[in-house]
Amino acid sequence: MFNFFKPLELPPQLQWKYANEPELIGWRIRARNYNTFVANGMLAFMLLLTLGASMFLYSTYHGLAEIWRWTWCIFFYIVIALTISSMTHQRVNFAYRLTHSGMEHCEWKDFPSWAPPLLRWIAGVTAVIFLFMATIDPTFLIGALVGPGGMGLMSLQMASSKNFRALHTRYHHVFMHWTELTGVTIATNRDIVEVDFSYSKPDSAYLAIGNEYIFFRKKEKQDVIRIIKSQMPANTPCRVAHVNVFR
Repeated sequence: MFNFFKPLELPPQLQWKYANEPELIGWRIRARNYNTFVANGMLAFMLLLTLGASMFLYSTYHGLAEIWRWTWCIFFYIVIALTISSMTHQRVNFAYRLTHSGMEHCEWKDFPSWAPPLLRWIAGVTAVIFLFMATIDPTFLIGALVGPGGMGLMSLQMASSKNFRALHTRYHHVFMHWTELTGVTIATNRDIVEVDFSYSKPDSAYLAIGNEYIFFRKKEKQDVIRIIKSQMPANTPCRVAHVNVFR
């Protein structure tokens, strides 16, 4: 229903610049294109806060049976933890194609079509739990309106709002000639290669300077690095170092 492991399909608007050239290597990957050390630290910190909040809830529900106190607190922790991890562990889609002319990649992020039905399921389950708890303490009716009701409204917004969908959708297509590479860094901490580049801007005396991160799986690492080294200019510096992804 949610298609979490659906095979990665290329966006329909993608047209490779050198599609007529034979492909040296190509691959598709979902990657975390940001500083994962910071994101993992934020996740750990927020999980500790959530654990503290869960224990606080456990201490306040004196009138409930022990089994229900634990059930409610564990359910609260799981829901909040999943919500936080969905924010700190987001992934973006990448497709790469390397030819004799250069390095081409497409980066895109689709609207998460699984999110609205997931929110509706969570809202339904929590509503049933809150209504059952309200038979013990009527104050849980307020929680039933605020919690499940809010998630239901959010799922409706996701499903119907074009602006909301546009905010969570993006597309980026880049091509670099091998001669434009000015430096290559092979990361020791992640399965990525950072490439520096510069090229002349059209109708300008200035150079465009920047960098791109090439993401791949561990099994593809040696082939990708070998092809990049064989195609880049002979005087291009190449080093092995720790790489921080800043996006």
